[in-house]
Amino acid sequence: MSRRAVVIGAGLAGMLAAAALSTVVDEVIVLERDELPDGPEHRKGLPQGRHAHLLMAGGLAAMEDLVPGVGMREHLLAAGAREISISSGMLALSPEGWFRRFRHEGPHMLTCSRALLDWAVRDAVLANTGVKIRNGQVLELTGSAERVEGVRVSAAGSGEEELTADFVVDASGRGSRVVTWLAELGISDIDEKTIDAGLVNATRVYRTPEGAERFPLTIVQANPYLSRPGRSGMVLPIEGGRWMVSLAGTRGGGEPPSDPEGFLRYTLDLPDPIVGRLISGAEPLTDVHVSRSTSNHRRYLEKARRWPERFVVLGDALATFNPAYGQGMSVAALGARVLSRELRGGGPGAAGLARRVQRGAARSVEAAWTMAVSQDVWFPETRGGTPGFADRLVTRYTRRMIRTATGSYGAASAVWDVTSLTAGPTRLLRPSAILATLSGPPLPAAAGPPLTAGEREVLRGLDRTVGVG
Repeated sequence: MSRRAVVIGAGLAGMLAAAALSTVVDEVIVLERDELPDGPEHRKGLPQGRHAHLLMAGGLAAMEDLVPGVGMREHLLAAGAREISISSGMLALSPEGWFRRFRHEGPHMLTCSRALLDWAVRDAVLANTGVKIRNGQVLELTGSAERVEGVRVSAAGSGEEELTADFVVDASGRGSRVVTWLAELGISDIDEKTIDAGLVNATRVYRTPEGAERFPLTIVQANPYLSRPGRSGMVLPIEGGRWMVSLAGTRGGGEPPSDPEGFLRYTLDLPDPIVGRLISGAEPLTDVHVSRSTSNHRRYLEKARRWPERFVVLGDALATFNPAYGQGMSVAALGARVLSRELRGGGPGAAGLARRVQRGAARSVEAAWTMAVSQDVWFPETRGGTPGFADRLVTRYTRRMIRTATGSYGAASAVWDVTSLTAGPTRLLRPSAILATLSGPPLPAAAGPPLTAGEREVLRGLDRTVGVG
C-alpha cells in the first residue's frame, strides 16, 4: 500500500520538508496557493522577498543533508549566489564599534536574492525527487486531536476535495492558520507571542560599479541601546553583478523613506555614511521597495499538552523573526533536518515522531528568537515586550563580548558560531569565550571601517556625496 505525504506551502521550508519526506514515502504532494514563477523571479506570498537575505553556515549545512544527490552549496553558487567569509569578507559596524577583519577563516555565508534561492532549492528538489507541486488552498486538517489524516483543499476550477495523507507538514508561512486548524481538532492551548519593534525595510537594487566587484559585504547595524529608534543599512552583493541595498528602521522616527532622494539621505545619516558613499556613485536598477511585515512572532506548539500524530509545523508557520538578524531561512532548514533525521529513524508512522520533531525544531527557534528579541526589546517603541532583570544581565555580558569581539579573534569566533547557527547560545559561555570577554579586546578600537588600500580607492572613486544632505 502506497504512502502519501502532503506539504502545505512551496517556499523554502516546504520544499526542504518535501525533500526529507521523499525518502520515506511513495508520493509527496506540495500544495501552494500562489502561482510559482518558472525562474528566479519574485512572487506573491513572500512579504520580505525583495529584501536582503543571508543563508548562514548552519542553514546551508542542513540543506546539504536534505536534498538527495545534490551538493546545495555548489548548486547555489552555480545559480549565481555569492559566498562570503564572515571573518574577512565583511565590513560590519556593531553598536560596540567596527569589527576587525581577521586572516583566520571563520564561517561562510551565501548571499543572493530570495527569489534566486527559493527557485534554486525548488529546482533541485523537483529534479532529484518525485515531489510534485499542485495549486491549492488548504481549508482545514482532517482527522482528530490524536492523528491528522489529511487536508481539505480548494483549487481553482475544481472545487473542494479531501486529500488523505500519511503525514502532513504545515510550511505555509507567517500567515498560517494552524492555530485555528488545531482548535477545530480540539487542541486549543497554543500559546503565541509577538515582539514588534515596528521595523520598516526599504530596498533598492544597483548595478555593481566597475572595479567594485570584490568590495566586501557592508553592514551598519542598528544600535538598540540609545533610547531612540534604530536605523541600519546593508550593501549585499547578489547574483547578476548587482548590489542589493537594504535599509531598516524602527517605529517612532527611524523608518526609511521610499523616495530615491530620501533613501540616499537616510544612508548618509546612519552612524557611518559608508553605505551612502558607496551607492552615491552606483547606477540604480529598481525603485525603492518597502515592507512592514517584520515582527518576531512565535507559536509555542512544542508546549501543547496534546499533539496529533503525523503532523508537523515548520518554518515561518512556527516562528518568524525580525529579518535584520538573518536567521529565518537557516531556522527553516534546521527544522527540516530534524524532520529528516526522525523520519530516517522510524518512518512517518512512528509513535511520537511528530511530537519529537516539533520539540527538536523548537531548539533552533529558541536560539534565533533569543538573539532577535533580546535586542528588539530595547528599542523605545517596541510592542509586546520590555527588558526585564534577566535581559539586563544578559545584555551587559553580550555587549561586553561584542565589544571584545571587535578586536579579538577568540571572542569574534564565538559570536560568529552563534550568529551562523553552527552552535547554540551556550557557545558564548564556554571558558575560553568568558576569559576572552573578561580580558577585553587585545587590539584598540578601529577608528573607521577596516578597508584595504584598494577598497579605500574604490570608495573614493564612487563617493558623490558632496552637497548631499
